[in-house]
Amino acid sequence: MSGNLFIISAPSGAGKTSLVHALLNLNPHIDLSVSYTTRAPRSGEQDGKDYHFVSRETFLAMAKRGEFLENAEVYGNLYGTSQIWISQEIATGRDVLLEIDWQGAAQVRRLFPDCISVFILPPSIAALESRLKGRGKDNDEVIAKRLAAAREDIAHVAEFDYVIINDNLNEALRELDAVVLAAKLTCSKQLARHQALINQLQKPE
Repeated sequence: MSGNLFIISAPSGAGKTSLVHALLNLNPHIDLSVSYTTRAPRSGEQDGKDYHFVSRETFLAMAKRGEFLENAEVYGNLYGTSQIWISQEIATGRDVLLEIDWQGAAQVRRLFPDCISVFILPPSIAALESRLKGRGKDNDEVIAKRLAAAREDIAHVAEFDYVIINDNLNEALRELDAVVLAAKLTCSKQLARHQALINQLQKPE
């Protein structure tokens, strides 16, 4: 029985990372795919946990060998997802979660058409701007660029299977966990998981 592949996308500042971490703490049956990136580690980030940090040359060589399920350049840095690792995890029945942008999501859908995609929206542009400013990492010019990029990201919301508005983290977490649970209960998954029981229930007395 195979696991499910979940894609979580959102504009910068929508709270995607906090929501994903909360889901992973709540549900031990989901593995987060750790992306490869050419950007430098930020304070507190660990190689192999937050990202696999590699050189641009290494990344391009991996891409040439076809090792990435999807890859993209964001703000001048390269990001990619290991296709081999995901295929292995799903084959063992584990669920895998990908945090990627809408472009990466489109690439993944072509190779994994049964994947389940979720888009996280902020409650308003004002709230998004407030969250970006609250990080204290970017100046006003960078924030303006991120807001413009967010509007472009949000224009692709209709390409996703589910949409969650992250106004309250606990409520958004409850909704995201409901999507994960529902995916496990589809007829095809349940037939594969409980075939022996179903056969037994159909036997005449």
